Amino acid sequence: MKKQDPRRNTPAPSRNAESRSANHTQVVTQVAAQVVELAGLRRRLASLLYEGLLLLGVLALAFLVPYLLLGVVFGIAPAGWVAWLHIYVVLGAYFIWYWRRRGQTLAMQTWKLRLVTADGHAPDVATGWLRYTLAWPSLLCFGLGLAWALVDRDRQFLHDRLAGTRIVLLP
Repeated sequence: MKKQDPRRNTPAPSRNAESRSANHTQVVTQVAAQVVELAGLRRRLASLLYEGLLLLGVLALAFLVPYLLLGVVFGIAPAGWVAWLHIYVVLGAYFIWYWRRRGQTLAMQTWKLRLVTADGHAPDVATGWLRYTLAWPSLLCFGLGLAWALVDRDRQFLHDRLAGTRIVLLP
């Protein structure tokens, strides 16, 4: 019987390389299967509010400045649907870039939250766009998708439930 390592609750590694590789796989599997704590509703809502403040700066830079230049320099006023499409793409690029990079936007970093998929990894681009797209009606329908968290068994927002993502609390 192998001696137990009290820090990891796994057998102590043996000397040969094959056994070390198998042991490393077991430890990695245990870490990946680790139960994480889902973030609380108040913390997620506070992060959402803070995110809204940060998005004002993103929109000022990536939306307001170009539209002012188009209007003043060229006298062009794009159609309303073009403006909404521009907002959708700019905000989508912001969220997807941060979610793919570390699973956290700036506000999520502040509140120690991370967006993960069911297997515990950062979402891929398709999952990120799905979550982002589903969040629009969740917010614009009077916050109905956010209120869903009050009846959800895991207290997750509706767009997280549908996209297969969750927001977890970091240690």
